[in-house]
Amino acid sequence: MNRNIIPLLAMAALPFLAAAAGASSDEAWKQLAADVEAKCRKAAVAIEKPVAAVDPFGTSHYGLALVTGKPKGAKGLVVQICVYDKQEKSVEIGSAMDAKKLGLTLGK
Repeated sequence: MNRNIIPLLAMAALPFLAAAAGASSDEAWKQLAADVEAKCRKAAVAIEKPVAAVDPFGTSHYGLALVTGKPKGAKGLVVQICVYDKQEKSVEIGSAMDAKKLGLTLGK
């Protein structure tokens, strides 16, 4: 077999491999975002009906989300920062911060 044909075959296959990687990558990002959202909402035990706004990519090591909602047993709106460890698939959540103090409003 001619040695020159191997690089040519590799170059010809590259667009197909890139397309396959992109498709699986899109699905992987969606799965990551869904896992971050579910685990962050579950971790937000101080919030009634928590809503998670997930950073679509996070960092190289962490998924990130802001979890908002009404604090249990109180009025107002609070925000918690949630960090998802991509390797361990675990979350840590920060304390509830008053959304007004952060300059955030709900639905306006």
